[in-house]
Amino acid sequence: MTPGAVIRSFATPGPHPIGLAFDGRTLWLSDYSTDLIYQINPVTGAVIRSFATPALIGAGLCWDGRTLWHVDIATLLIYQINPVTGAVIRSFASPATSPVGLTWDGRTLWLSDYMAKLIYQINPVTGVVIRSFGVAGTDAMGLAFDGRTLWLVEYVQRLIHQIPPATGKIIRSFATPHASTDGLTWDGRTLWLVSEFGNLIYQLSI
Repeated sequence: MTPGAVIRSFATPGPHPIGLAFDGRTLWLSDYSTDLIYQINPVTGAVIRSFATPALIGAGLCWDGRTLWHVDIATLLIYQINPVTGAVIRSFASPATSPVGLTWDGRTLWLSDYMAKLIYQINPVTGVVIRSFGVAGTDAMGLAFDGRTLWLVEYVQRLIHQIPPATGKIIRSFATPHASTDGLTWDGRTLWLVSEFGNLIYQLSI
């Protein structure tokens, strides 16, 4: 299959989905209209369960192997969340002023700043920025990590970029299947992408 080809798609449970994560078995989705985080079956699209988000306007979502992390556009806070109870474990200030994308590399968090077109690497214990770099393009939205490289959604140009974190330079890009895409996650083989206004979750080949 060509990079970016749609393997499958299904409807989102809420009207304004934005953050997307994968825990090894299931998808997690945040929706800022319903103020809920949903656990979703990636085969059927069925909601397994849901709980209230602590965010006022929740955006990026990621999984660290045990817990969820979630960023709030309104309060500019990053939350660590217990996925069983929905309780906040800790929170700290986002270094980005327009934070959207959030991903985990096995040790640290990565956060994208939509307006500033910056990507931050963050210590998850202290919230301290380890480093940051700018990205080419018009904006920086959804973010995913595949074990070696970062993947970034560029909303306006409808592109997904592959970016080595060591250099921050785009090595390849392909088109998104919809005009309003932002949340992005990696399942070990493929990317999953959510369309905020198309209300669809896509599984994409790379």
